[in-house]
Amino acid sequence: MLGSDDQPVWRRTTAEQTQCEVTMNTSALLWGLLFGSVGIGFFVYGKKQGASVPLVCGLVLMVFPYFVSNTFLLVVIGFSLMAIPYFIRR
Repeated sequence: MLGSDDQPVWRRTTAEQTQCEVTMNTSALLWGLLFGSVGIGFFVYGKKQGASVPLVCGLVLMVFPYFVSNTFLLVVIGFSLMAIPYFIRR
């Protein structure tokens, strides 16, 4: 299937579309790196102190970026998980 300029329709990409896709993937990668790093800190702290809330939040912070592809949702869930040990102390 050819378009008006003899290029296949599925091959056409604009610079803006490519830049937007790269930006979204890069931002998700960097947010995932941040939340994973904080998760490692929570996990180590929870393990050494015997505190279950930071331990579980740390595990979830390290794993959940693999399953969430929306950047906005990634940030909201990440900050919520980081706040849980502050509000729930056991």
